[in-house]
Amino acid sequence: MLFLLLAGCVLFYLLQHIIYRRYWNAGLDVAVDFETRSAYEGDISYLREEIVNDKRLPLPALEVNLALNRALRFEGEAKENANVTDQSYRRDIFSLFIRQKVIRRLSFVCEKRGFYELTKVDVIGYDFFFRRSFHDDRRLKTALYVYPKLVDTHRITLLSRAVSGMIVTQNRLFPDPFCFSGIRDYQPADPMHHINWKASAKGQGLLVNQFDSTTDIRMKIILDTEDSRGIRQEELTEEGIRIAASLASCIMRAKMELTVTGNGMKPIHLKEGAGQIRALYQELARIDTDKPAARICENLRAEREKAGTGMIYVIISANQDIDTAKAVAAMAEGGAEILWVVPVRASDGIVTCNIRNVNVLKWEVQI
Repeated sequence: MLFLLLAGCVLFYLLQHIIYRRYWNAGLDVAVDFETRSAYEGDISYLREEIVNDKRLPLPALEVNLALNRALRFEGEAKENANVTDQSYRRDIFSLFIRQKVIRRLSFVCEKRGFYELTKVDVIGYDFFFRRSFHDDRRLKTALYVYPKLVDTHRITLLSRAVSGMIVTQNRLFPDPFCFSGIRDYQPADPMHHINWKASAKGQGLLVNQFDSTTDIRMKIILDTEDSRGIRQEELTEEGIRIAASLASCIMRAKMELTVTGNGMKPIHLKEGAGQIRALYQELARIDTDKPAARICENLRAEREKAGTGMIYVIISANQDIDTAKAVAAMAEGGAEILWVVPVRASDGIVTCNIRNVNVLKWEVQI
């Protein structure tokens, strides 16, 4: 009798092993997706795991292993069973009955700007006795843009005023969208986006916002992402990227046309529309500061050849070497209006403050 019982147990063990080895991943769907396609530095975002066991065979244990870029750090309850080494790893264990679906949301912090893809997940199934494991790699296609964090509203307002001061002239030919000066009656030639609907609702007719005036201008932001300093100061480069994103957003809200370019990105031409600024944010997110970038002075020399009157430049560069200063000075001599924004440590100074016809703005960064 005991022999028959033991023989039955052995037979059951072998039979269940054969069944699980052959069918464990049949009807098994493993989907992992970023819940949103974009976020900003410092935001909390979520991964959505959906596991479906669509067969008449329970899965006593299913292990799902994820590996994210370490700049996406699991937090809260998702921090359990997670560790960070070269990447952010997480190990999830599921137990699924017949035809069952399980959904989990895993929260993580977007610690750094970038473009992050999740292309595969490692799935491990176990037999009924947890003695044997079966492996499968599932391909995924999900990605997340982490946009640069927009800088403090007050600081970017001061920068916008500095730009506005460069473009306001005594000619007063065209309205300056940065410089609001009052309200007047609507005229047929006025743009619809200048109508002040709140003020109009209180009166008997349409009223429009009135602005100071400027010459017809073109604007270009030149972003330097090359770190030529002896000791890398990545935070200064990252702050420059944040300044470019914030200033471009401010200019777009003012209905102005703008080009953003640099030595680590392709040129982006911006007009009205949310899709335009989103394209810029995506390009800025993709900048890889670990890759060598061309010297910004080379970009500036090339820009000097095509710069004309009426062009306003905002150069964002923490590099204060002689070659960069000479290239900026040469552009100014050619008639370009230039604002040079220099991100520096709060304890450091700037050495490029005496370039003729160039406005230099020190932008302190707490590191």
